[in-house]
Amino acid sequence: MLPPPGVPVIRRVNWGGLQALYVKEVRRFFKVQLQTIWAPAVTTLLYLVIFTVALGGSGRTVMGVPFAQFIAPGLIVMGMLQNAFANASFSLLVGKIQGTIVDYLMPPLSTGELLAALVGASVTRAVLVGGAVWLAMALWGVDVWPRHPLAILWFGLFGSAMLALVGVVTSMWAEKFDHAAAVTNFVIAPLSLLSGTFYSVEALSPAFRAISHANPFFYIISGFRFGFLERADSNVLIGGAVLLAVDIALAVLCYALLRRGWRIKS
Repeated sequence: MLPPPGVPVIRRVNWGGLQALYVKEVRRFFKVQLQTIWAPAVTTLLYLVIFTVALGGSGRTVMGVPFAQFIAPGLIVMGMLQNAFANASFSLLVGKIQGTIVDYLMPPLSTGELLAALVGASVTRAVLVGGAVWLAMALWGVDVWPRHPLAILWFGLFGSAMLALVGVVTSMWAEKFDHAAAVTNFVIAPLSLLSGTFYSVEALSPAFRAISHANPFFYIISGFRFGFLERADSNVLIGGAVLLAVDIALAVLCYALLRRGWRIKS
């Protein structure tokens, strides 16, 4: 028996379809896990080794802790953010380039379900990369013991979700891989590197300190570092509220653009 026209068969949330798309996205990056998970861990560990040797010699300390211990949390979350963006910015873009975007648009998924699956898969990749980086640093001998797990979860998950949402917007806007690479090289990388990962913003001049406080990456790294060191460059509660507000604004923007089919529907 077919339902009358206009009567939805799947009411509320299509959990089956949401799970299927989420699993598809996770399997896509997991098939090349050497490139998507373990390679970022090795690269981030090299950052730690190089900067520790170059700048952390002679027992140098920052915020009262050894330099390697200071930069380790920032490197972990920076790897998470960059990989969350890379995963989300690839999904719809490769569909547009290969002509398979219909695979995302035709299934009986609402706009919210589509967005949740894409963001959820990207956050999953970010968590796996963060775990791999954390393990590599722990084996290297750096003290990365979690002291405030709630802060680590809040800033790690919501920070990854923020970059995943930015990646979704990028994948809708971009027409080729060069466009996504431009956003990575000229927006994501500078904001992450100039957010206090390798230094304390308290050592900057007032003008540059104010610029740093306008960077949302700063609050992510500062709050994430607090979870390991119990020290932060900013008020952790204010940073958490700012991050939540940015995530909500980006989620609303992504939902509106996906609902309109901006640059993904003819």
